[in-house]
Amino acid sequence: MLTKLGIKGRVLLLTILPASLMAATLGGYFTWMQLSELQSQLLQRGEMIAQDLAPLAANALGRKDKVLLSRIATQTLEQADVRAVSFLDTDRTVLAHAGPTMISPSPIGSASQLLSSTGTDATRYLLTVFGSQRHLTSPIIPAEADTLLGWVELEISHNGTLLRGYRSLFASLLLILTGLAFTATLAVRMSRTINGPMSQIKQAVSQLKDGNLETRLPPLGSRELDELASGINRMAATLQNAQEELQLSIDQATEDVRQNLETIEIQNIELDLARKEALEASRIKSEFLANMSHEIRTPLNGILGFTHLLQKSELTPRQFDYLGTIEKSADNLLSIINEILDFSKIEAGKLVLDNIPFNLRDLLQDTLTILAPAAHAKQLELVSLVYRDTPLALSGDPLRLRQILTNLVSNAIKFTREGTIVARAMLEDETEEHAQLRISVQDTGIGLSSQDVRALFQAFSQADNSLSRQPGGTGLGLVISKRLIEQMGGEIGVDSTPGEGSEFWISLKLPKAREDKEESLNIPLGGLRAAVLEHHDLARQALEHQLEDCGLQTIVFNNLENLLNGVTAAHETPAAIDLAVLGVTALEISPERLRQHIWDLENLNCKVMVLCPTTEHALFQLAVHDVYTQLQAKPACTRKLQKALSELIAPRAVRTDIGPPLSSRAPRVLCVDDNPANLLLVQTLLEDMGAEVVAVEGGYAAVNAVQQEAFDLVLMDVQMPGMDGRQATEAIRAWEAERNQSSLPIVALTAHAMANEKRSLLQSGMDDYLTKPISERQLAQVVLKWTGLALRNPAPERQNEALEVHVGPLVL
Repeated sequence: MLTKLGIKGRVLLLTILPASLMAATLGGYFTWMQLSELQSQLLQRGEMIAQDLAPLAANALGRKDKVLLSRIATQTLEQADVRAVSFLDTDRTVLAHAGPTMISPSPIGSASQLLSSTGTDATRYLLTVFGSQRHLTSPIIPAEADTLLGWVELEISHNGTLLRGYRSLFASLLLILTGLAFTATLAVRMSRTINGPMSQIKQAVSQLKDGNLETRLPPLGSRELDELASGINRMAATLQNAQEELQLSIDQATEDVRQNLETIEIQNIELDLARKEALEASRIKSEFLANMSHEIRTPLNGILGFTHLLQKSELTPRQFDYLGTIEKSADNLLSIINEILDFSKIEAGKLVLDNIPFNLRDLLQDTLTILAPAAHAKQLELVSLVYRDTPLALSGDPLRLRQILTNLVSNAIKFTREGTIVARAMLEDETEEHAQLRISVQDTGIGLSSQDVRALFQAFSQADNSLSRQPGGTGLGLVISKRLIEQMGGEIGVDSTPGEGSEFWISLKLPKAREDKEESLNIPLGGLRAAVLEHHDLARQALEHQLEDCGLQTIVFNNLENLLNGVTAAHETPAAIDLAVLGVTALEISPERLRQHIWDLENLNCKVMVLCPTTEHALFQLAVHDVYTQLQAKPACTRKLQKALSELIAPRAVRTDIGPPLSSRAPRVLCVDDNPANLLLVQTLLEDMGAEVVAVEGGYAAVNAVQQEAFDLVLMDVQMPGMDGRQATEAIRAWEAERNQSSLPIVALTAHAMANEKRSLLQSGMDDYLTKPISERQLAQVVLKWTGLALRNPAPERQNEALEVHVGPLVL
């Protein structure tokens, strides 16, 4: 409580409170003593009056003289504090009485003594009168000395005593209050001598706080307070001097800052102008590179197309090798151009991502399948592990995600001399609508130092420039991957140890898509038992998971002899083994020995699936000689593996009507392109497949041809001088609308169809698009799709080549 009081309140409290307690204690004590003394005196007076009345009334009591007794009682009543007087006969009958009725109770006790009884307002006395007490009025007769003559009863009032006590108490209180008032006056005067100077000190400190450093305190009247005031004055002087010096420094610094700001403002203006010029130059460069897709890819399309046509002709082995070298060089050049164009698209902000459903497992496994030949050429093991809790049906841009994975896996192949490359897909977090995924590519290559990791995602750089010529590449792959992942809302990173390998990882959040139901197979694989042989641990684990996902029960063996013994032991038992899946290489077993083991397994009614590296496919093809054995390349895709195993269990009859039936007439196709080489290529491909082709150069010629002749389909190049493909399409659509004609299918031939360009093409009135370089299979499919007229199927080997050409540009 004292902390809430000021100095004045504390002084008053510490002076008045002890004085009040002391005065109250002493006043109460002395008042009580005085009241006790008055009460004692009253009782003594009552006893004396009673004892004095006994001799006076003894003779009258003896004679029963009531008149005399009444006169004595009346005289006695005139004394102070006497309230009532009674004289009683020996039988206690009243002989004489003066005053009001007695209110105190009658005393009880020995009759020979003075008895008293004290009530609230009075005290009552009772005294016996004997014959011996007549000595005041007549001689004592010895025979009557002990004779009881009567009683004297007296009542003394307390009112007078109480009144005197109240007067004494009032006087005491008056003295106490007078003393307290005097004490309070002294305390107030004393507090002023302290509170006044403290108020001056407080006001001075407040002024100093507000910045009035010229404030000074006068002498305050006491040595201690004067020392405090002197200290505050010295502090104020010191602060005033410091502020003056600081103000001088601030003025000087302000002047310097003003001059620097003027200089910086001039520099900022110059830098802003230079920045704008640099941004404009970068934008022009990026737009120039982004628009170079058609001009660069168009001649490459001609080179690749005519190379494929030449490969179908009769060539010497040396000429065929020359064409293979040309094709490979053109593919590599196309891949490098794609990297530069993608980078320029990202820099120019023109890259738009698709959002379509895709299967994550198929995407990852297909990517490894495409890159398997390069890995197997270096005797590397490629493994894909998709954890079972990972959602497979997702939505996003599968083309760009495949591009990123291709870049990471191809880099791992480039910088790994021996060992294993593992691609993993796992679930980090999941909600009802989204899945947080982590996709990693781990290798056992040369590894990266911390300095290499910091420079890894910079444009036109590689981890080890000394090795850049050996693996090749532009150094843009990881930069493009990082930009793509960031545009998808994810992140990319690397964990690496020099000499032990690297692990590149992607963390990406994608929306879930509706699960695609697998195509029902004629013969279900559920319940069948499969023997598995794979010497590589991770590859064996991945193969087990794939077979179990297909519904098979797996039994793992560590070598081929044990597998053959296990199948033999289970033969003709309820637990017979139906399939044997063998992962082999030429270093582990020769084709001749494998062929003998396959015969042994087939004799036990066990069908065989052989998995081998792509580089040894032709070598092991000799060991697969009938429908009871299939040969697949490593690493196997789950979907293809399931289909192959189903066909192995129940071979389908060979059908001659797999392809669409040939129409009675050939489709008429209008080809439009300003480049004569590309126009001749498309015309030749279509004519070789049986189409009737009309080729024109330019948009104006295309519009005239449509208005004069009837066509089933138009293949329209997009970028052409004069009237480009979009303008020609709009003109054709307007001409059709004027004549209420049905829309003629128009398919765009574009060199590099980004997502935003695809939408622009479709919005201009085109029905579909084909991305250069164009394959025979693509042409046949698009003609069948939009005309319903089938072309002759291209040769199988050309289909495979077309597929390789289609996926080749994705490789970074």
